[in-house]
Amino acid sequence: ETAEVNDHFIVWTIFLFSLRILEVTLFDILKGDPSQHQYKIFFQIDKITKEKATTIFKKYEYAKEFLRSLIRRGSSKINFILDTKTKDGYIFRIKVIALSHRELNTSRKHALRIIAKDVIEKTVPHMTIEQFVQASCYWKINSDIMAATKKIIHLRHVGLEKVKLTRTAEAEIALLKA
Repeated sequence: ETAEVNDHFIVWTIFLFSLRILEVTLFDILKGDPSQHQYKIFFQIDKITKEKATTIFKKYEYAKEFLRSLIRRGSSKINFILDTKTKDGYIFRIKVIALSHRELNTSRKHALRIIAKDVIEKTVPHMTIEQFVQASCYWKINSDIMAATKKIIHLRHVGLEKVKLTRTAEAEIALLKA
């Protein structure tokens, strides 16, 4: 009976840990530049085998204090939200933030959103989940958007404010089968 209770306890513990979401900063992973404390990455524990746990990337976002420090008077803040799918079937919701040096009119804001959408739709569908996570966490997509908009608008900051996994490849396959 004690062996059965211990097995039940172990299964229950693994179940609880599999629901656990870990929050780390980019600095914790790379141990590099102290300015990387402002980027948070969230992982969900997927499987636990002996002493190792495999995780799934859940979310990447700016720290709230960093976001607050970016916003200034007399400049425009442009937000844009887009759902996109990677080559291997993962669906992400991307929230892009752009900050200008001065106020922008609505036509320039609209042009910026269109350019950001084009850049994301051209690059992300050709990436695997690993490539996409690296591109979003290491600012590759940000620099692509900044380079594309440089001809029209001079921006102070372009970034992926939040990247969130909305559906895994397995959940997508289950929906298609239903």
